[in-house]
Amino acid sequence: MENLRLDFLYQLMLTGLIIGTLYGVVGMSFVLIYKASKVINMAQGEFLLIGAWICWYFLIEYQLPFWIGFPLTLIVMMVFGIVLQVVVLRPLIGEPIISVIMVTIGLSIVFQALMKWLFGVSPQPYPQIFASPTVDVLGAQIRTVYVLSIVVSLVIVGGFAWFFKFSKMGLAMRATAFDQQAAQSLGVSVKSVFAMSWAISAMVSSVAGIVVGVVNSVSSDLSFFGIKVFPAVILGGLDSIIGAVVGGIIIGLLEHFAVYVDLYAGIGNLQQIVPFYVLVIILMIKPYGLFGTRDIERV
Repeated sequence: MENLRLDFLYQLMLTGLIIGTLYGVVGMSFVLIYKASKVINMAQGEFLLIGAWICWYFLIEYQLPFWIGFPLTLIVMMVFGIVLQVVVLRPLIGEPIISVIMVTIGLSIVFQALMKWLFGVSPQPYPQIFASPTVDVLGAQIRTVYVLSIVVSLVIVGGFAWFFKFSKMGLAMRATAFDQQAAQSLGVSVKSVFAMSWAISAMVSSVAGIVVGVVNSVSSDLSFFGIKVFPAVILGGLDSIIGAVVGGIIIGLLEHFAVYVDLYAGIGNLQQIVPFYVLVIILMIKPYGLFGTRDIERV
């Protein structure tokens, strides 16, 4: 019996590590927008939902294979992010930050209603994508889509590292995050930086949406994934890309350890609330997060 418990805990921790990496990827999207424009995107969860529905539509309606539908979805989401920033958010440049945040809350509600109108309210499963639904990973049975997600997530994390260190746009984003006026005076197009940050955020978030949709079907509940990522971002630091990844992994592990505690201690529903316990605790102890930058103001 003890061995079974340990095996179960090991399986949970491995799954938690994979889910936590997905949290980290979505968390990087939060951080990307915040670093570029100081805006917290409250519609981040809807980016996951829209990406999942678009990929589902390609696979079901057009019968595209997953290896075509998946990258095509990423392209569509990138265009979607650019259009959203240019049409809706660009006119708000220079307005109070709280006004922009309220607009993202409104976008969240609009996107939720639009997806329900277009695709209905019933969960829709993805078609079978992989020949085998699970694979053996270090002695644990893990869903094949999770293995794919960890590979894609690592590529994204590596891509982010290269992008911010070596690419012209990445350097422009870093300069804009540090000081928008100084960056603009040096010839950086702040509008282009904002548009690209939203495009990358939408594209990367859709990866997590597709993975979760393949596992649990696509429904409006998928957008809650974005809300669960927020504690991970706060834990790691709202302006830290590395912090988002570390925070996501910690939250993923804690959530799945909570499943183990729920099962054997009978506490109940701990998995759903443990991220927000962490959010409250980290705000009390270290408001800037594990890797966040502490603002020093001189008066």
